[in-house]
Amino acid sequence: MCNLYNLTTNQQAIRDIAGVLRDALGNLEPGLDIYPDRPAPVVRNTAQGRELARLTWGMPTPPQFLKGRDAPDTGVTNIRNTASPHWRRWLGVGNRCLVPATAFSEYAQRPDPATKRKPLHWFATDETQPLFFFAGIWTPWHGTRGSMKTPRPGAHQLFAFLTCEPNGVVEPIHPKAMPVILTEPDEIEMWMSADWSVARALQRPLADDGLVMVDRPVTG
Repeated sequence: MCNLYNLTTNQQAIRDIAGVLRDALGNLEPGLDIYPDRPAPVVRNTAQGRELARLTWGMPTPPQFLKGRDAPDTGVTNIRNTASPHWRRWLGVGNRCLVPATAFSEYAQRPDPATKRKPLHWFATDETQPLFFFAGIWTPWHGTRGSMKTPRPGAHQLFAFLTCEPNGVVEPIHPKAMPVILTEPDEIEMWMSADWSVARALQRPLADDGLVMVDRPVTG
């Protein structure tokens, strides 16, 4: 599953494509590698319109998978089973979001014979690595994040994105899943405004000709 993605763009591009009316992000780094349990830009619906804000990657973990009542919740970054009651509560328009990205990574299933490590492969919608969006969900949450060594109790705002079957580009590297990617204006509008009975159709692989393998992004 995708546990590292890159965003190399500017705030105005995100605002223009996603129809953002309020920008609460602060300054966006020119190149940003995003890891689990780290803050990242997200576009979400609010009563005042779409807002660009910084949330933490990793939705609340289903209780049955927590390691103990007092253990910090490290969060769930990728969501596949949208039929689960745990995730259904956040599938409405009020909890949907757009996660901007320009490339995402997946580890190969087998180690490289020379290094004994699994190679990390990067994917983008074309070689220039333009902006796209993951179909995400978000929620406010109160509890303890982080690790036993560095717990972070308190109020948090969390997000994650949906996954689906891999397409023909990702499948040879990661046969289990790929992120749900939105590239067209009508897809973005559907995800942010349509009833789940309609929007659920977007949980599908991107067409094979809409994705390529690229070199590792260079962050600023």
